[in-house]
Amino acid sequence: MASKAATSSSIPTADLESFSSHLQSSRRILALLGAGLSASSGLPTFRGAGGLWRTHDAVSLATPEAFQADPGLVWQFYNYRRHMALRAQPNNAHYALAQLARKTRDFETLSQNVDGLSQRAGHPGDKLHLLHGSLFDIKCGEFFCDYVQKDNFTNPVVPALAIPTGEIDPTSNAARGARELDISDEKVELPEVAIRDLPHCPKCKTGILRPGVVWFGEALPRDTIRYIDDWIHATNKIDLILVIGTSAKVYPAAGYVDTARARGARVAVVNTERTDAPGSGLTKKDWFFQGDAAEVVPQILKPIIGELETRAQQA
Repeated sequence: MASKAATSSSIPTADLESFSSHLQSSRRILALLGAGLSASSGLPTFRGAGGLWRTHDAVSLATPEAFQADPGLVWQFYNYRRHMALRAQPNNAHYALAQLARKTRDFETLSQNVDGLSQRAGHPGDKLHLLHGSLFDIKCGEFFCDYVQKDNFTNPVVPALAIPTGEIDPTSNAARGARELDISDEKVELPEVAIRDLPHCPKCKTGILRPGVVWFGEALPRDTIRYIDDWIHATNKIDLILVIGTSAKVYPAAGYVDTARARGARVAVVNTERTDAPGSGLTKKDWFFQGDAAEVVPQILKPIIGELETRAQQA
């Protein structure tokens, strides 16, 4: 599906035919993914968790200091987000990218998402690199302990964090929307969770386990950065970088677009807003496909992946 004519000379008209030709000839492809990839799955962004948390500052809960001060409250927030993510289902863009990863030998994906939907869509783990961690990775909160558990989809992580759903699940879109309409500023009083009831580290026996996401003030995962940098510099050529659901205006994400372009890559952007082209802009050799990633991505990747297969069809 080609997008409508560009409204700005800096954003070229998407040319599906020329993109398909380049895609089929590309040998080394890098994909950069953002929150827009999961929009069709009905998953709100980090700051849009809303519902019970609409009067809480999400940013203030996403710090090591917050976890040290009140690990129970922080775990309740992240358990709420985990619950929402598990209610959501991977959309067709997740499945299409997973198929592209399986069919393309030299393909790497760098995701800024923590929602676990790419993993659940069957994206090969060795080709999926998480820049901000994952809601479903759990690690020890003690600096001296290296315990990590990957892809823990247990809901809740421990019984004390169970969300009382009653007749209406408070994480549902309907419940969150109803609470957003409440004009009062009164915070919902959440039940206190005792430290003894939180998940504890089975390795060091002393630390409290924490969500395996990158909090404000923390460094991005060195192994992930090193792996992608090594892949980028393994040869002098990258053919294509896919920028899906992210404006790629903030570093380090923006830097990968510039680095890939410097190594010969043409840039293909999929986004709902034309203003969300990468900060360095696009050239006449690049593409901008405007629209919902769940609709656009399977169509532009069809020359490689063929007909889309979802997890249900694969089973």
